[in-house]
Amino acid sequence: MPEPRSVSVHVDEKGRITLPAKLRRALSLEPGDTLFVRLRGDILELAKAENPFDALARHALKEHRKGRTRDLREIARDWGVDPDRE
Repeated sequence: MPEPRSVSVHVDEKGRITLPAKLRRALSLEPGDTLFVRLRGDILELAKAENPFDALARHALKEHRKGRTRDLREIARDWGVDPDRE
């Protein structure tokens, strides 16, 4: 059976909602995780916040596996930084 893509939830007296376990599992949400909330018209969107360092590391590993690696000195020069300067 496929995971539900939308469900009904209720807002409690403090304005909180509880996300069903199936949705939390689908997004790998853990207690303490941060979500971004965006209002688009009358639609409320929730998205799991991602640590930018994790995203960068994942991208770097993907590039490395494809053989597209770059030396740190080369990257520094591209950014106008002299890596040999003290």
